[in-house]
Amino acid sequence: MEANPGERLHRLVDTLPTGEIEAAERFIEYLCEHGDPFVEALMNAPEMAEPPNNEEREALGEGRRALESGDPVSDRELRAELGI
Repeated sequence: MEANPGERLHRLVDTLPTGEIEAAERFIEYLCEHGDPFVEALMNAPEMAEPPNNEEREALGEGRRALESGDPVSDRELRAELGI
């Protein structure tokens, strides 16, 4: 199974030559600051003000288990389920 984009990015970062790490860091920071406004908002979002409740913890656990088992829900499936 092919790795997801985040895993591929981590793998690439891990194999960068030492002299290129700072340049890569600056570029990624640039993308975070000047890229998609939605991504920027996520990057700057505050941490949760309160811990998750039992229902939220279970939903998080369900999502993690789906990822670990290789059975995540695609964005297309999620949109269909939510009717958007």
